[in-house]
Amino acid sequence: MLSSGAHDVSDGTRPPPITPAGGRPGSCARHPAAVDADVSAAVRRCLEQIIGERLAHCRTLDTVFGDDLAARLAAFTLHGGKRVRPQLLWWSFRAGGGEARHTAAVLRIAAALELLQTCALVQDDVMDDSPLRRGCAALHTDVAHQYPEAGPDFAKAAAVLVGDLALAWADDVVAGTTLPAPVADAVREIWRVMRTEMVAGQYLDLHGQVTGMPSAARAVRIACLKSGLYSVERPMVLGAALAGADARTTEILSAAGRCAGIAFQLRDDLHGVFGAPRATGKPSGDDIRQGKPTHLVAVARARAGTDSDTEALAVLHDCVGARRLTEDRLAEVRRVLERTGAREVVERRAERLGVRGLRRLAEAALPEPAAGRLRELLRAVAGCGPGPCTKAVDDGGAPLGAGKGRR
Repeated sequence: MLSSGAHDVSDGTRPPPITPAGGRPGSCARHPAAVDADVSAAVRRCLEQIIGERLAHCRTLDTVFGDDLAARLAAFTLHGGKRVRPQLLWWSFRAGGGEARHTAAVLRIAAALELLQTCALVQDDVMDDSPLRRGCAALHTDVAHQYPEAGPDFAKAAAVLVGDLALAWADDVVAGTTLPAPVADAVREIWRVMRTEMVAGQYLDLHGQVTGMPSAARAVRIACLKSGLYSVERPMVLGAALAGADARTTEILSAAGRCAGIAFQLRDDLHGVFGAPRATGKPSGDDIRQGKPTHLVAVARARAGTDSDTEALAVLHDCVGARRLTEDRLAEVRRVLERTGAREVVERRAERLGVRGLRRLAEAALPEPAAGRLRELLRAVAGCGPGPCTKAVDDGGAPLGAGKGRR
């Protein structure tokens, strides 16, 4: 079978076994200090346990289904990504004064976030017809390599089913996690809202591609729904809910997360046009070719219109959404984005949002080490350095999760 994720898509090998080092089944940790030491590793061990059980069940239903779909889901989820959302959730839980007895439950919700992320990424790649994810073949591309005679429609349909399966597993994990009644109610309400926001953002992204570029304000709203909320704010609010944090702490974490989340998407838009492929894991300019309704392009259109820059407007009209856009024409788009000042405007807005998010976080007077870890994470997702947020997007570096759409 051809595997996906971080594995060679052409060597015909199966994904590695879903067990941690030493061959022992994974488990969700019980002690907060153990998780503090390495949140990503703790979430991975919990994922190994959850996915291992479900993968075994899928193979009892049918080995072809288990190997072609469930095993790909497992490999994609376990062997890629930086676990940013689980880290934001965990440290928000710790910042809110979460009790040690809920540690295993928190890790299960964090694992569910990673499964939801798998659903989002796999289906996003199908909708965008993107061949790459994390520098390797996208899942539908991987399926197409295994079944070249079946055609692209089969491969994309299989990938959609993988996304559906990941969403079902994520929902199962949330529903099956034991929590005190008030906490359980809050967590499940946030989870319900987050899933709907994701779908709304993705649809508006598609809608913008076929109906024309929205206003700059509307583009920010789409960015917030598609990525900002689900990537940063909702994981932080979930952590606060799991901790039973007070209303003020929850509100501050929510506001800080929203600012950083929008900054994250604005910088991702910049990387989509100016970023180096070796850093982003995808061909540069895909957002332009696909006609993505980004804030960056919306600002360029608005400024070109205000300045009566007909040449810039013509370039944007002809090139944005042109699937077979040449490198020379893409270079023209880049020049327009810089000449109109759109690149600088978006960079400055992302910088301001990142700084605002960090200031909001400081208002909460959270305990250490959670406060420090959250500062580090928000700086990373917003593209901030140790001082003010950095502006460079084409130097080969990439923010956490730089790549494609949702991370």
